[in-house]
Amino acid sequence: MIPQGIAYGGDYNPEQWPEEVWAEDVRLMREAGVNMVSVNIFAWALIEPREGEYDFTRLDKILALLHDNGIAADLATPTAAPPAWFFRAHPEALPVDKDGRRLSYGSRQTFCPSSPAYREAALRIARVLGERYAGHPAVVMWHIHNEYGCHNAECYCEVSAASFRRWLRERYGDLDALNHAWGTTFWSQWYYDWDEIIPPRATGAVPNPTHQLDWRRFCSDELLALYKAEREVLREAAPAVPATTNFMVMYNFDALDYWRWAPELDIVSNDHYLRSTDPESQIDIALSGDLVRSLAGGPWLLMEHSTGAVNWQPVNRAKNAGELRRNALGHVARGADGIAYFQWRAAKAGAEQWHSAMLPHAGTDSQIWRDVVALGADLKALAQVRGSTSPASVAVVWDWNARWALELPSQPSESVRYLDQVRAWYEPLWRSGVAVDFVHPSADLSQYRLVLAPALYLVDDEGAENLTGFASRGGTLVVGFHSGAVDANCHIRLGGYPGAFREALGVSTDELFPLLPGETVTLDGGGTASLWSERVRLAGADAVTSYADGPLTGVPAVTRHTYGQGVAWYLATHPDPDTLAALLDRVRAEAGVEPVRRTPEGVEAVLRRGEDADYLFLINHGDRHAEVQVAASATELLSGKVVDGGRVTVTPGDVVVVREAR
Repeated sequence: MIPQGIAYGGDYNPEQWPEEVWAEDVRLMREAGVNMVSVNIFAWALIEPREGEYDFTRLDKILALLHDNGIAADLATPTAAPPAWFFRAHPEALPVDKDGRRLSYGSRQTFCPSSPAYREAALRIARVLGERYAGHPAVVMWHIHNEYGCHNAECYCEVSAASFRRWLRERYGDLDALNHAWGTTFWSQWYYDWDEIIPPRATGAVPNPTHQLDWRRFCSDELLALYKAEREVLREAAPAVPATTNFMVMYNFDALDYWRWAPELDIVSNDHYLRSTDPESQIDIALSGDLVRSLAGGPWLLMEHSTGAVNWQPVNRAKNAGELRRNALGHVARGADGIAYFQWRAAKAGAEQWHSAMLPHAGTDSQIWRDVVALGADLKALAQVRGSTSPASVAVVWDWNARWALELPSQPSESVRYLDQVRAWYEPLWRSGVAVDFVHPSADLSQYRLVLAPALYLVDDEGAENLTGFASRGGTLVVGFHSGAVDANCHIRLGGYPGAFREALGVSTDELFPLLPGETVTLDGGGTASLWSERVRLAGADAVTSYADGPLTGVPAVTRHTYGQGVAWYLATHPDPDTLAALLDRVRAEAGVEPVRRTPEGVEAVLRRGEDADYLFLINHGDRHAEVQVAASATELLSGKVVDGGRVTVTPGDVVVVREAR
């Protein structure tokens, strides 16, 4: 079974090193408190040197060594990196880009997701692994593939085109339905034969938006089908062993609709790396962690992050003192029951030789190694936190379909980016210490007081009815500009903007006035706004703030509408950060939403709830000592001290975890 307490480890690639190094590896793993590692992720070429011929000598030794040292194995199917012999035998399995160029092998994920030859080879190696290691005492989890879609989310070859057409047939049934959904009367795009439909390859002008949107949906589903096929092969061999694959819920990846993926995983896991140019990357850690926890419906595993620098950004810098610890415990605070890194031992050769690791190039006489050992002790002290939940009364609506649609070409403003809008709204809640879940538009909202939809450009009828119904039944709904504009087929909802939400919001807009880069407008309640404005007419709502200058002077910019038993707010512009924070503070106060704990500025407070105790994580991102009120009978888990006087002090850069018995 997966280790008790918080799992700790990383990707272990002993095949990169001579066998005499392995004993040192496991000795140091034990010193660091490592209890689970992922193995075999990129070893396909070594365990199947020729098609149908297998050599498990190395993997047998590795698994035995791990088990003998009390370290569990998350055993991977190595299908993210097919060997060279496979591509020499099946060059047609190589992916084709949008411009029609067939790519070469020589890196990873250089296969077409629709390739029958790849699927056959992947299932064959998965089946052999499953049958050989199903009963192995070291194997506690299947790690299927690695980072699906990271490099090959889209392939535009003829095989992919045929698969796309099959997917479309299942979705629409007949060509009349597809032509209607895609609006193909525009630009003479009407299809009379299924074989006329191709992927949205490079073309002379803007491709059909619904065509592009369905392509994104298909690509996500095609990779999901590969995952499910491997999972079923492994379940046949070892039905009791849980399966996962590592999501990439992070700033630079949007290829997969994880709402569709998450129910197919026995355990949801995620990879998360920081953007080097983000001055407050702790907010990104929190947002990603909340989203992954919401996908999982509870605790999850952090499968990869970095001890220091990565190797794939323009400038790759090491982490500052204390940052490794804060990052890891920030993920635990947001629901991670496992912390793992890429990778255990830093590579001396290969494409990721400059990527940091738990055991760096400098060896054990290094700050990273001392931090890794200290973190292992911290995670051991937090064992009782495992399995605890994270209650929230605020939900932020997140939908990959809306993200894809909003960022298609030919929008009113290409400056409007989905993640930017969500983070802008999330950040004030984070600073206030308000617990947040993320939800699909059609999710059950009954447990929430406040629901925010910052960027729901696309919403289907079910989602729109669910959100407006939440408000009418007594909830508080806040909708951002350009939301509700189009339906599930990317067709504009006629009659005025914001489309699906007009009635609930009590407004109607007849014209949009996106702002130019650097352009701002003044708001009569104070503050400024940028990025967007629109000519809003009140249709039952009250104006909270209006434009104080510019061509829309006097036009409402923020409105509030009593709708049924609840309230619906509309932000028809993008207020500056302080103004947006003040507005959201007002909204949540009216909705009766309180922070997890009131803390000094710079101190992040996150709560996990166990069966008989609450676990309060306090992370000081500032440069001043901070005191926080806690329960009088509380205990500091990382120090083992009983809290004296009902207050704890969190020093700059430190993390304190307090157990409050209930």
